[in-house]
Amino acid sequence: FSFPGFLKLAALIFTFLVAAFLAFQLLDINMDFTLVYLFTASKPVRHKCGLSKACPQGHLAFKMTSGAASVVGPKICLEDKLVMSAVKNNVGRGINIGLVNGKTGELIKTDSFDMWAGDVVPFIKFLKEIEDGTVVMMASFDDPATKLNDEARKLISDLGSSAINNLGFRDNWIFVGGKGIKTKSPFEQHIKNNADTNKFDGWPEVLEMEGCIPQRQE
Repeated sequence: FSFPGFLKLAALIFTFLVAAFLAFQLLDINMDFTLVYLFTASKPVRHKCGLSKACPQGHLAFKMTSGAASVVGPKICLEDKLVMSAVKNNVGRGINIGLVNGKTGELIKTDSFDMWAGDVVPFIKFLKEIEDGTVVMMASFDDPATKLNDEARKLISDLGSSAINNLGFRDNWIFVGGKGIKTKSPFEQHIKNNADTNKFDGWPEVLEMEGCIPQRQE
């Protein structure tokens, strides 16, 4: 046994222990970082109504879909509250409407009007009674247009719709406008019923739209 050999062995053991200590320290740090990351980054941020991004202050978040063929009714969500849907049992064939206070965002009323076998007169009366400053949300289901006449179309056009005059048999359509609006609404989608392009047999594909409605300030 030699003293130099002992020193080399001692140095080797010391180096190993230091390396092991540093490795455990680094592992501990990485474990802590991983745990922190998992708890802070694994939870995606959810916005109202499932929007892709949050609405700015002073705006109402909404998301809506048209009906699917004659099977599934439309759905309207406003400020994270389900306003109309088959689950709430307040949708029907034709045009479905939700009226919202444009200042507070509170739901005023909902209704649906059958535009295939129904009467357009109650629908016209409903449209005429909408008060200024009201946000109007509309979604089609099955057939929204057969019973529409020029008077009903003009009233909806005055709410800011650009597509209402072209709305036809079994078209899909979703729209958000307002009573007293000065311009055409940016919140509208329309797809024609076309046998060559329909996703469903006899009906076009479902429409979906989301956005942020500016609240009235006055």
